[in-house]
Amino acid sequence: MRIGEVAQAAGTSTKTLRFYEDVGLLPPAERTQSGYRDYDAEVLGRLGFIHRGQAAGLTLAQIGQVLQIRDGGEAPCRDVTDLLEARIEGIDRQIAELQQLRTTIAELRDDAAGADPTTCPPGDVCHYL
Repeated sequence: MRIGEVAQAAGTSTKTLRFYEDVGLLPPAERTQSGYRDYDAEVLGRLGFIHRGQAAGLTLAQIGQVLQIRDGGEAPCRDVTDLLEARIEGIDRQIAELQQLRTTIAELRDDAAGADPTTCPPGDVCHYL
């Protein structure tokens, strides 16, 4: 398959495919006599894995590490589990931080809602922020 066909089938761009090849996420494609990239159909499965990894919030470097393990002949299941567990822990931390931020902002809003604008010092823009 030519690069345009692969890009269309995978829902990505030819530029992205070239980038993935440059950084080692995709193996170099075979070339036709005229120099065009010629991919086999297996590349679509690899691209699907890359896209699913990105959708789960993994970095391209992390995805590349998993692909290297697979390309080395080993099943990367344990590594994927570890990456996903770390991702979940990161999301949980973000949620806790956002919940604390929401509480802080709600308190500021409540304080500001009860304020008397006539008592605000003229040199302050707003002493609630």
